[in-house]
Amino acid sequence: MTDWLDRGAPHVWRPYCQMKTAPEPLAVARTQGARIILEDGRELVDGIASWWTACHGYNHPHIAQAVSDQLARAPHVMFGGLAHAPAYDLARRLAALLPGDLDHVFFAESGSVSVEIAMKMAIQYWINRGVSGRSKFVSFLGGYHGDTLATMTICDPEEGMHSLFSGVMPSQHVVALPRDSETEAALDALLAQKGHEIAALIVEPRIQGAGGMLIHDDAVLRRLRNIADRHEVLLIFDEIFTGFGRTGDLFACQGAGVTPDIITLSKALTGGTLPLSAAVASRRIFEAFWSDDAGAALMHGPTYMANPLACAAAGASLDLFEAGHWKADVARIEDGLRSGLEPCRQATGVVDVRTLGAIGVVEFEAAVDAGELCQRFAERGCWIRPMGKVVYLTPPFVATDAELAQLTAAIRSVLGAPATTG
Repeated sequence: MTDWLDRGAPHVWRPYCQMKTAPEPLAVARTQGARIILEDGRELVDGIASWWTACHGYNHPHIAQAVSDQLARAPHVMFGGLAHAPAYDLARRLAALLPGDLDHVFFAESGSVSVEIAMKMAIQYWINRGVSGRSKFVSFLGGYHGDTLATMTICDPEEGMHSLFSGVMPSQHVVALPRDSETEAALDALLAQKGHEIAALIVEPRIQGAGGMLIHDDAVLRRLRNIADRHEVLLIFDEIFTGFGRTGDLFACQGAGVTPDIITLSKALTGGTLPLSAAVASRRIFEAFWSDDAGAALMHGPTYMANPLACAAAGASLDLFEAGHWKADVARIEDGLRSGLEPCRQATGVVDVRTLGAIGVVEFEAAVDAGELCQRFAERGCWIRPMGKVVYLTPPFVATDAELAQLTAAIRSVLGAPATTG
C-alpha cells in the first residue's frame, strides 16, 4: 500500500532532517479529528496538531464545506487588481477581533513570509516618514521567527537551526527579554545608544515556540511596549504560534492588554487546512504608506496572496472560534497536560515541566534524540515530535480526555516517569 512512498522517496527532500540517516517517515492514509491514520492501519493521536495548525482537529465539516463551496466558485484569482469576498470578509473580521487599531491586513502564504513582510513594513515606515538609517531589529534570545533569510537573522543565533548561516546575513541585536529590572535596564540602554538604527522590536508573546517553548509573563510585553514608545521604535508581535487560542486567549496580545504596531498570524489561521498568513498593521503604520506618491507603496505581492480557498477556510475557522467552545476545551486541555506531565519532573535528565493554555512542555538538560523518541511514541499510538531539549504537546482543541491521557501516558512511559505524582 506504500509503493508511492518507495517510488517517491529518492526525489523528496524532507524538512529538518539529515536525509542520509533519518528514519523513514510514517506513511499517512488519512486524518480525522485528533488522529492520523497510517497506511498500515495504525492510528496515532496527534500531539502537536501538525505543527500547531489543526486547532479544530482534522477534517472539520464546517471548514471542509466552506472550502468545497469556494472551490466550486473560484479556487484562485490573482490579488493584484482583483478582489474577492473571502479575503475582504476575512480582513474585516480579523480587524474586528484584534485589539486596538490593528486594522490593515496584508495576506501571504506562510508564517516566515508574513514576518518578512512585517520587517519590510517597519523599515519602509521610517523611510516613508523621511527618517534614514533605521534598518536594524531587536529580537530576543530563545526566539524563533522563521527559516527564510531575513527571519533567520532575528532568531536566537545559539538556538542551532541556523548557526551555519552566521555572518552570511546582516547581524541584528538579539538580547535577553526584559524579564526583570536588570534586563529591562539593559534593553533600555541598548535603545538609548542604538535607537537611531532600530526599526522595531519583535517578540513572540507569552511563549517562544520553536526556540524551546520558553514562557514569559505578560509584564514582559508591557515593558516592551513602554520601552518601544519611550525610544520611538515600533513593536511587532509574532503570533504565528500563539494566535488563535493556543495560550488561552484568542490572541496573546489581547489577553495581555498590549497592542503591537504590527502582528503576524498564520499556523491555525485556516484551522490547519490550507497555507495562509497575514501581517496586520496599525493605522499609523498604514498611514505612512497612504500617499499620492507611488514610490511610497508597499511593493510586495505573493503570487497566491489571499488565495480564496485559504481565506474561505480561515473564515470558517473564525466561525468556530466565535462559537466560543474552544475556550473551555483549552482550559480542559491545560488541566490534563498539567496533571499528566507533572510526574515527568522525576524522570532522568528532566529540568522543568511547564504548561500554558493548550501547551505542555517537558524540558531536558541536553538535546534529545528526536528520531528515536518519535518512533517510541508512535509505538504507543501517539504522534509526538520533540525538538531540541524539549518534548512537548500542542494537541488539537478537540482532543478528548482519553486522547490527552494517551499522549501524556506515552511521554511518561518513554521517559520512565511514574504514572502519577501520588
